[in-house]
Amino acid sequence: MHILVVEDDAKLGYMIQYKLISAGHRTEWARNSEEAEQFFSTAEFDLYILDWMLPGKTGLELCRQRRVLNDNTAILMLTARGEIEDRVSGLLTGADDYMIKPFAFEELLARITSLDRRKQTRGYTLKYAVSGLRLSPDTQEAEREGVPLTLTKREFQLLEFFARHPNVVLSRERILNSVWGSEANVTLNAVDAVIKLLRKKVDDPFPVKLIRSVHGRGYRLADNGVDHDDT
Repeated sequence: MHILVVEDDAKLGYMIQYKLISAGHRTEWARNSEEAEQFFSTAEFDLYILDWMLPGKTGLELCRQRRVLNDNTAILMLTARGEIEDRVSGLLTGADDYMIKPFAFEELLARITSLDRRKQTRGYTLKYAVSGLRLSPDTQEAEREGVPLTLTKREFQLLEFFARHPNVVLSRERILNSVWGSEANVTLNAVDAVIKLLRKKVDDPFPVKLIRSVHGRGYRLADNGVDHDDT
């Protein structure tokens, strides 16, 4: 899962991020509500872990904000507040789960697994069908016009990101943040390199080119097209 942790306690935030990465999750860490809102606007996540008490907007306010914006990403609240009223307030605001500090990391990981399973049970695992492309994120299978595409994990992640935003111009920075996350030593050149490889598999064998460059702005997945470049 791609997880955003919003926690102002430096020691706890670092440990949560470390444990989640060790468990195989791509994880970003925001120290306050302003950093969290920057992540909301530049990347997409499967889960938000929000501390209740934050500098600026509280975690509860961030939770309410995401639901007002129709963001259905799973939300797990962290707080020292153990009163029933507080827990009810968090859940009614839109949180999916609630953990009281201090907590065992094993329980946190178990709750994350449960939220992921619940999400899939509810049918949120999507299959994308765009411009003759069909992608199944749960099985990592892709095809175009019935022809199977053999993609690496990174190529599939990138193509899935495009499929989630058809005809939307995506900047290289946004692609990097959403697909690579906080991986060290990754530059914008990596985006261009993987797109070049992806085009060889998705576009070169077909007359209609889908992955198009938008000069000075980034890339987009077109519903139809003739060449790679937009004017």
